[in-house]
Amino acid sequence: MGIAVIAVLSMDMQAGWRPIAVASAAGFVLAVPISWFVGRKIVAKTGLGG
Repeated sequence: MGIAVIAVLSMDMQAGWRPIAVASAAGFVLAVPISWFVGRKIVAKTGLGG
């Protein structure tokens, strides 16, 4: 999420708040399933988690 916001800020500092909000929302939406997938892989490899 932070990378997307930094990318928007570095492209156009006069863009306003909407592109920043869209970038942070998109980053959040992408981060949730990616984190879930990576977490499942880590649990599968380590044998932890029940």
